[in-house]
Amino acid sequence: MVDASALAAFILREEGWENLAVHLVYSLSLDHVVKEVANVIWRTAYLRRLISMDEARMAYNLLRKMVGKNVLLEPELDYLDKALEIALSWGITVYDALYLALALEKNLPILSLDDKQRRVAKNLGLMVKP
Repeated sequence: MVDASALAAFILREEGWENLAVHLVYSLSLDHVVKEVANVIWRTAYLRRLISMDEARMAYNLLRKMVGKNVLLEPELDYLDKALEIALSWGITVYDALYLALALEKNLPILSLDDKQRRVAKNLGLMVKP
């Protein structure tokens, strides 16, 4: 199960992105991940000016190619009730808690680069990759 932090790092080829590839083959995530990663691409190109607009478009195209092929999506609404409970109990955003709710429901390890989310995942008894 992959969250937006890990998928965005792979798509944008951030440091260590190669190590994420093995975890993204036939992975599962929420439909929400597409919006989050697209927003990271926009922020990286438009606000931070770390990549060109053409590179942003190429990154987005890669994201679109991966969705449904390498990364299968679940509807976020199915996990929102559990996510809100996790967010309220552990003080993390509902966005982050959605991924944890999915991982709990499917009994899957979570691939995340978000330290707070990783800590909560471990406290919930989830395996955290890598």
